[in-house]
Amino acid sequence: MPNDAVFTLFLIAIFNFVISIQSHPAIRLPSQLHRNSPASCPAPNPNLYYRPVIGILSHPGDSASGYISNATGTSYIAASYVKFVEAAGARVIPLIYNEPHTNLLKKLNLVNGVLFTGGSAKSGLYFETVRGIFKKILERNDAGDHFPLYATCLGFELLTMIISKDNNILEEFSALNQASTLEFVENANIEGTVFQRFPPDLLKKMSTECLVMQNHRYGISPGKFLANEKLSSFFEILSTCKDEDDKVYVSTVYSRNYPVTAFQWHPEKNTFEWGVPGIPHTEDAIQITQHVANFLVSEARKSINRPVAQEVLDNLIYNYSPNYAGKYGRGFDEVYIFVQV
Repeated sequence: MPNDAVFTLFLIAIFNFVISIQSHPAIRLPSQLHRNSPASCPAPNPNLYYRPVIGILSHPGDSASGYISNATGTSYIAASYVKFVEAAGARVIPLIYNEPHTNLLKKLNLVNGVLFTGGSAKSGLYFETVRGIFKKILERNDAGDHFPLYATCLGFELLTMIISKDNNILEEFSALNQASTLEFVENANIEGTVFQRFPPDLLKKMSTECLVMQNHRYGISPGKFLANEKLSSFFEILSTCKDEDDKVYVSTVYSRNYPVTAFQWHPEKNTFEWGVPGIPHTEDAIQITQHVANFLVSEARKSINRPVAQEVLDNLIYNYSPNYAGKYGRGFDEVYIFVQV
């Protein structure tokens, strides 16, 4: 085709394009844009706090049988819990379980929610600290602050003991380092709970594929849970799981009147722990971790607490450095160590 014919077709195409632009006012040519006018973005919700901070309670010991620190007064926070919170858009202040009570109260006034981790301590100062913080959390909510609590594994077990007022209520189960399915209670209402924003297909997979990680020797059966009036009136059961002996235990609960969610399983491990071969790391498993973290932080954003910025900075976990614990083969990849003299 001659060059002048090609050029003519090109001009016709340009003409048709301009005509189509003019017939669609919503479409703007670059020359029609008002470069000097600022971009219009919707204002964020003024009722939400977009700089939320979560307090994570430390656990006695160093998590590595003294390989990292055998000093008296040592406690730790697995870095996976910190990363879990940060991945959803919040920062962390460590609540050191054995620091002076006045310090703990001060830190509680700097956060917008609390996370109780897994572990093994069920008595002594640690138990009393958990009970005291839980009482403060309920008081904060009763006073009008939306102040969420996540309790994982040991955290769930301690809440079970505290709410039931029965330190012997827990039962033994065989669920150490076990990936499992999650069975949702029939007709469970997930509206307003941690599972509300989960895609339906992911919820279905959770009941058919081993996508959640268990690591516990204790728990509570649905029958015993429901038979305790204090527990059944405070919590609603959302899911159950089976241990290696097919014994059923309660695995997820949500408070009927407070923003309190408790897990017997470990939502943080899928994404952030690598020391145990059985931890699921599939894309679906990673999505579970993210959705669970997102819910905690979305709840924390509803808090009315607006702490002084400099006080937050002075207490953030960024003031500490994590230790690589994975090389000791004790379960956690990284831990933060605190030594209270």
